[in-house]
Amino acid sequence: MFRDPAAERAYAIVGDPAAGRADAIVCDPSAARRRRQSGTSLIELVIAIVVVAISLTGTLLVVDTTTRRSAEPMLERQAISLAAAYLDEALSKAYLDPQSGSVCPAPETRRDLLDNVCDFDGLDERGARDPNGNAIAGLEGYRIQLAVDRAAQLGGLSGSSEVLRVDVTVTDGLGRPVRLSGYRTNP
Repeated sequence: MFRDPAAERAYAIVGDPAAGRADAIVCDPSAARRRRQSGTSLIELVIAIVVVAISLTGTLLVVDTTTRRSAEPMLERQAISLAAAYLDEALSKAYLDPQSGSVCPAPETRRDLLDNVCDFDGLDERGARDPNGNAIAGLEGYRIQLAVDRAAQLGGLSGSSEVLRVDVTVTDGLGRPVRLSGYRTNP
């Protein structure tokens, strides 16, 4: 028997076929079409996968950027805190060398022997250290540099006999420097 799918019709029996009673046979051409169109095609699935992939890529990029940037303020605050601690330590030392009584003699060679402001000139440490020279855990990624300006000017004061400027530069693990400066006057 030859079948023409385009001419196929779906028929529904109206009545109670179980009781052997059929009131009418109804021809419904859309029923066959609905039966053939159920589900999704391969093209629709591919398009849906591409749309979902693009959406996820955008979302993950935003999450990645946010996560990276959330650490930057913490690193900057730590760098500022380190710079302030080193600056406070340098400025709390004597203006004149306790052994010689002079301004800016030759600097000490060990961290625990720094006893005057000028001893901090040229200090360059990888990783933060306490005043005794012991490394501070968790702060190894910072570089701390100090410089003492002997030709500083502050108001009417100038020169190493009256005023010194201490510059502390702390560079975080991302290579961003933070610089704090302070002045120490001769009492």
